Amino acid sequence: MKKLMGRKNCTDLGLNKCQGSIPHFHVNLQSLKWKASCFPPHTTRHSTTQPTLYYFALNAPSSNVRHSNMFNRMILLLQLSLLLLTVLSVLIFSGHVLAAPSTTSPAAESLLLPSDAVSLLSFKSKADLDNRLLYTLNERFDYCQWQGVKCTQGRVVRFGLQGFGLRGVLPPNTLTRLDQLRVLILRNNSLFGPIPDLSGLFNLKSLILDRNYFSGSFPASVLLLHRLRVLELSHNNLTGPIPASLCILERLSSLRLESNRFNGTVPPLNQSYLQILNVSENNLEGPIPVTPTLSRFDAKSFQSNLGLCGEIINKVCNDSHSPFFESPTNAPLNQSAQSQEVVVLSPTSNSRKLKSIALVLGSLIGVSVLIASLLCVFGLVKKKSSHEKDPPKKTTESLGSEPGYTPNPPTEARPEEISDLPKTFIPEVRAVRKSGNLVFCGGQAQPYNLEQLMRASAELLGRGTVGTTYKAVLDNQLIVTVKRLDANKTAITSSQMFEHHMDAVGGLRHPNLVPMGAYFQAKGERLVIYEYEPNGSLFNLIHGSKSTRAKPLHWTSCLKIAEDVAQGLTYIHQASRLIHGNLKSSNVLLGADFEACVTDYCLAVLADSSSNENPDSAAYKAPETRRSSSQATFKSDVFAFGILLLELLTGKHPSQHPFLEPTEVPDWVRAMREDDGCEDSRLGMLTEVACVCTLTSPEQRPAMWQVLKMILEIKERVVVENASVGFS
Repeated sequence: MKKLMGRKNCTDLGLNKCQGSIPHFHVNLQSLKWKASCFPPHTTRHSTTQPTLYYFALNAPSSNVRHSNMFNRMILLLQLSLLLLTVLSVLIFSGHVLAAPSTTSPAAESLLLPSDAVSLLSFKSKADLDNRLLYTLNERFDYCQWQGVKCTQGRVVRFGLQGFGLRGVLPPNTLTRLDQLRVLILRNNSLFGPIPDLSGLFNLKSLILDRNYFSGSFPASVLLLHRLRVLELSHNNLTGPIPASLCILERLSSLRLESNRFNGTVPPLNQSYLQILNVSENNLEGPIPVTPTLSRFDAKSFQSNLGLCGEIINKVCNDSHSPFFESPTNAPLNQSAQSQEVVVLSPTSNSRKLKSIALVLGSLIGVSVLIASLLCVFGLVKKKSSHEKDPPKKTTESLGSEPGYTPNPPTEARPEEISDLPKTFIPEVRAVRKSGNLVFCGGQAQPYNLEQLMRASAELLGRGTVGTTYKAVLDNQLIVTVKRLDANKTAITSSQMFEHHMDAVGGLRHPNLVPMGAYFQAKGERLVIYEYEPNGSLFNLIHGSKSTRAKPLHWTSCLKIAEDVAQGLTYIHQASRLIHGNLKSSNVLLGADFEACVTDYCLAVLADSSSNENPDSAAYKAPETRRSSSQATFKSDVFAFGILLLELLTGKHPSQHPFLEPTEVPDWVRAMREDDGCEDSRLGMLTEVACVCTLTSPEQRPAMWQVLKMILEIKERVVVENASVGFS
């Protein structure tokens, strides 16, 4: 478009008629003649009514009208299209055209979102049927701030939703699109169904899906994750064999498959990095392969698999349990359509024929074994060559690794409560064993029977609110903790009520609960059997022996223990709607990695309220439950947790806690710790949690899940502060 300089009249443009103040162009497509209206041609140049005329670079009609009409029409339409596009562009850039409301479909909109956000939203739609995750997008696409999500340069590298109460399935083709994911933790939820194909997560290093309800076979796609170091699928409903090809995961350092329904044999694992192995409580059978790696683990890694045998667990194998040959009497019949032909060898058949068949079969089996052996040896050689290149990181945390923490020598109970000499197990119980039932909890196989339990040597650990606790060593060297309920301290309940309650309690499984293994009842005699924890109780850790003055734990140890106990209590409250009722430091044990595990949970309901209360327990009781007729509640558990937290922070037994107003508690905590001020803000946050938990009114106390959330927020804040200090 260009401006016509100088004066142009209508005749110059070939106009037939002039009218109006602004030119109006009209095109007659039939005659291709231009028509226009403008001011009269004799208007002066400087007249205010002189129009400014514009023309577009269009082909004006020439005298040569013999051109093809079709060609001219095409040219004209093209020119008009260009004109229209030009006008629209000018209007848009000048702000005269407003964007219409978006009518893009959700599917189309998803194409505009970051792929990682789409993956997370797709996961939530199937795995979070109760809508517990608050995942929403805004214009900033801040999905990296969502619960459990950690990003690096805008890509999700860690996705952890431990204990979020998720209910649903793990949908296929969702999380697998997170191709930068390093850590996936969905532990302790209610996810069910099969584990989908995860082969797209080729950068994954930790896959932790334990304590859910996953079913189906071992996920074969895991074998393609060559960077995997931690694999935890325990406490699910997985079935079928454990694949022998697990030996190709060369970097594997932790493998936990316990408490499933796997069958078949133990694979010949020989990874040099493997430090943690547990395949217990399955249906495995046959001899355990004696490899350099498997030989490092003791019988506990394989317990509760009744069909297993071999040198590692000191159980002699029958001849039929050969690692490579199936016993002829136990061999399955192949009944496929292609193998219906039966060959009968008569007694008069040539023995040479039998030898030939045996030779062929032996050769085939030998070749198969040789190939399998070569594959494993090749993997072992390759692993050794790369051993120096990529050492694995430690996968477990210990309280002992934290500054200022020096663990006391593990003791089983307070010194005055331990019998010096082991004794034969309780004779009164042995007298009624024939009329009783030993019931195992959690669907586990029976690692021992009632006779073995009755023959066990016992060591007194202590006396509590509802009974006496023993350490029992069975003849197969298995150690368990046995609590004998005192008939004088328990309420009179029917056998059916007791069994129903124990079944509910025995089904609780959480990393911060000491697992209940079994229970026994007969003629008023009742026993509760737990797994044995070797590192003593939290009471011993805090208070030490009476000969030495205990020093309060380092605040990081306090934070870790508080989180562990809060996790266990929250699980009890939410998963079963049961109440602990007797939380105290002697009922918190330390596991193999010094994780805090709650024990004696949900037994207080069996206690007789009229019996004399243990003085150690009275200090933990909430004000509203101190009357003999009062029952423990969720909020009384919260109160006991607050008292326990103050015990952690100060090193003082609750019976020594002064009565203080909430505003006075922080000063008292600092005085007990002889704090120099460097930990003031961090200790203050934990002290605030303890104060709100121990409010007199139960209505003002938070729920246990809210307490856990506070502690996790403190932990996250500390991590951020430490990171900022490291970069400063």
